[in-house]
Amino acid sequence: METFNIVIDGTEVQVERGETVLEAARKIGIDIPTLCHLKGIHEPSSCRVCVVEAGPKLIASCTLKAEPGMQIRTNTAKVREARRTVIELLLSDHKRECTSCIRSDDCRLQDLASQLNVRDVRYKGEHARSAIDVSSPSIMRDAEKCILCGRCVSVCGDVQTVHAIGLAGRGFTTSVGPVYNRALGESVCVNCGQCVMVCPVGALTERENIADVWRALADESKFVVVQTAPAIRVALGEAFGMPPGSRVTGKMAAALRRLGFDRVFDTNFGADMTIMEEGTELVGRLMSGQNLPLMTSCCPGWVKFVEHCFPDMLDHLSTSKSPHEMEGAIIKSCLAGKLGIDPKSIVVVSIMPCTAKKYESSREELSRDGMQDVDIVLTTRELARMIKEAGIDFNRLPDEDFDNPIGHGSGAAAIFGATGGVAEAALRTVYEIVSGETLEKIDFEQVRGLDGIKRSEIELPDGTKVKTAVVHGLGNARKLMEMVREGAVDLDFIEVMACPGGCVAGGGQPIVTDKCRDMDIRAVRAKAIYEEDKDLPVRQSHKNPYVKQLYEAFIGEPNGHLAHELLHTHYKPRSRF
Repeated sequence: METFNIVIDGTEVQVERGETVLEAARKIGIDIPTLCHLKGIHEPSSCRVCVVEAGPKLIASCTLKAEPGMQIRTNTAKVREARRTVIELLLSDHKRECTSCIRSDDCRLQDLASQLNVRDVRYKGEHARSAIDVSSPSIMRDAEKCILCGRCVSVCGDVQTVHAIGLAGRGFTTSVGPVYNRALGESVCVNCGQCVMVCPVGALTERENIADVWRALADESKFVVVQTAPAIRVALGEAFGMPPGSRVTGKMAAALRRLGFDRVFDTNFGADMTIMEEGTELVGRLMSGQNLPLMTSCCPGWVKFVEHCFPDMLDHLSTSKSPHEMEGAIIKSCLAGKLGIDPKSIVVVSIMPCTAKKYESSREELSRDGMQDVDIVLTTRELARMIKEAGIDFNRLPDEDFDNPIGHGSGAAAIFGATGGVAEAALRTVYEIVSGETLEKIDFEQVRGLDGIKRSEIELPDGTKVKTAVVHGLGNARKLMEMVREGAVDLDFIEVMACPGGCVAGGGQPIVTDKCRDMDIRAVRAKAIYEEDKDLPVRQSHKNPYVKQLYEAFIGEPNGHLAHELLHTHYKPRSRF
């Protein structure tokens, strides 16, 4: 690789051919501010916040390629004034409700205004007006806060290939939204929330349901149960200043109990049930050869993507409900009977790393006897806000356990939070069910990692080969699905997670600031997930004693009559437009 030197603010720095001035500056500790830039995803150099002086010109450093002998200045009066002007112009047409904005503590525009010492906005004029779009059960859109950076458009179109939103209009009338000025809830949006994760301001946020939970907790006629997804425990701590990947399982259970929930359960239990149902379903399809490959159905963003884009392949989706929906169904049937409680008085709250789970919980296919399996979904961010609102000192909480019996899951359930986790959990169980032998090595490391599409072949002792693919990110899923549709690949089992990296990087997780984007937060959180797995006494779903008891005493056989009534569902084709 060709290397050469350039000079930045009087300091010589060695760079490689193809590196940008922005990247070169960071090598020597100069943090040039950025706003629209997302490396590898969105690099339009449109906001001009990152301008530097290169000779007599002001040029955006995020796309300016380093050249031998360059003399760059990043901190001149001309540069500072240009950057301040950009921020003032953005603020002049921005809904400035910063003290009450949901992104007040992690807004990039607010950060830059402070960093660049913007204390007043000199530019006055007409403000663009638009109603807040609350048509989606998952995502809220406030166009008056949008700064037209385009990051959301790029992640939706280029990474996820959903193309639910785009830029429309020109000049002052430019806006971001679905085609034909439709509401987001009427579009092909799959609710994955990746647009929320990259939005630098509060233009795109989750639909907040905190008030609904507070009302339920205050209602003495309600029995309010909470469950937490595997990925929450390795991300929630970040909202309280802990390093990324901190495992806060015990503190999380303690905090939820102090918020007033009547029972604190772990969705890992539901994940183990999912493996019992989905694993049995896979074995059945392997034996019959019908509707292969079997595709996982844990991710509601992925399921809706198939309904919109690949309706001809709906029969390949597992009919198993997702873990928190299974757990909700069990809480409102088995647990209600055991405790002698009217199921209609039970409120099930799920804490999820995912905005799409809000949409999922409202699906009519996930209800029984006029009751939804899950009543309210909160994201990791919403739970953090509730804990702060309640005045709970999270960092000083003691570790506490979840409540029995629905509070105990296996290590296989814990890894559901990382891409490849569902496939590995299924293989740990399917191997022993099919072969009747005990696995000597629990870990299936060939399905781990952050490659967009991972293919592997697992041979069982009887010679049966299970051909598996693991995919994360809907752009990668589209590629694989098109190959499956064309008959270009031969597979038995496909795991798909809509969010790049899986649930650990879901649309409801703590926002990753621009300064932390050099760290692969997905890998850090996934590493913590696998550590959680190794520390648990039971690491296979079918060996979870509480799950075994539930099947023996209540459900019967996996994929049996009652199991299908409570734990399985169906899907429907949706419009592609």
